[in-house]
Amino acid sequence: MAAAMMAAADQEASKGGGGRNRGGVQRVEGKLRASVEKGEYYEAHQMYRTLFFRYMSQGKHVEARELMYSGALLFFSHNQQNSAADLSMLVLESLEKSDAKVTDELLGATSIVCTVIDLSAALMDSGFLSSQCGDVCIARGSAILSKKLCLSENLAKVFSLMDPNSPERVAFVSRALKWSSGGSGKLGHPKLHQLLAITLWKEQNYCESRYHFLHSTDGEGCANMLVEYSSSRGYRSEVDMFVAQAVLQFLCLKNKTSASVVFTTYTQKHPSIEKGPPFVQPLLNFIWFLLLAVDGGKLTVFTVLCEQYQPSLKRDPMYNEYLDRIGQLFFGVPPKQTSSYGGLLGNLLNSLMGAGEDDDAEDGQEDSSPIELD
Repeated sequence: MAAAMMAAADQEASKGGGGRNRGGVQRVEGKLRASVEKGEYYEAHQMYRTLFFRYMSQGKHVEARELMYSGALLFFSHNQQNSAADLSMLVLESLEKSDAKVTDELLGATSIVCTVIDLSAALMDSGFLSSQCGDVCIARGSAILSKKLCLSENLAKVFSLMDPNSPERVAFVSRALKWSSGGSGKLGHPKLHQLLAITLWKEQNYCESRYHFLHSTDGEGCANMLVEYSSSRGYRSEVDMFVAQAVLQFLCLKNKTSASVVFTTYTQKHPSIEKGPPFVQPLLNFIWFLLLAVDGGKLTVFTVLCEQYQPSLKRDPMYNEYLDRIGQLFFGVPPKQTSSYGGLLGNLLNSLMGAGEDDDAEDGQEDSSPIELD
């Protein structure tokens, strides 16, 4: 029976016709699903792989990707982690070998489509557009929007279903981010980082969630995660240090907007922080003044600020290292000839900031390797 199903799958995959062959693909998917439901996991897994390589040899990358994604979800639902992880990696292989542009596939013209949808609704409300035409515009825009967002969401969905302790998950996320770096960001697309961060946050893996939030543009989400992290795992005396580190690292990545959002949201929502500014904690006042100074760009203000708050900055030896880099990025301070930190600590700082950054891109994703956060 397995041989017959393999032959049927191979026959359907070899047919042409693009979208017209969708019915045949659905029939094959039905047979594969039936095989999995019967517990014939190995046979079904091999059939999925046969279909994948046949589709890929014919240049049918989208069909291959969609089939592997649905197959991965099916295997996950039956707790077949190894088979599911293998098909998930084939999803990435189809992306790597396709001609699809990362920006188009992940986000594309999402903002433009949203504008069209909003404009159509507004024109309908004002009577300048008939309800029939408006409904068509909104429906088509929503369909396009769904397609644009599905890839990043699909990759994050597969990631969320993988065993958190499996080596396959580490390999998957590394490869997914590498592929997505063909678009925005040296270390992966910010949207994908955001979705990964949210998944890890739900798993209470706060350290890794923080890393991915730092490479997204979701300052608000990062702040909410840090509030939970600090409240559940941190000392009350270190409530200010959680957000200070995040703000300084966002600034080192030249993401001023997220740095400001994470600070404002965190200080407003954290139950142990009294309403400010000014704040009871000197370190929070320093961060508040620093964000103002970054907007102003005056070196004298920055210098005096760092001098006055040295007692607070000495609480973490990395603060002054971050501030050296912030001084270079926003205040024109020349880089030091030699770093005061060598070895592991210096390497961690280089990991955060990247070695050969282009200083012209503000609010960008300029990192070159993972941040190690303690």
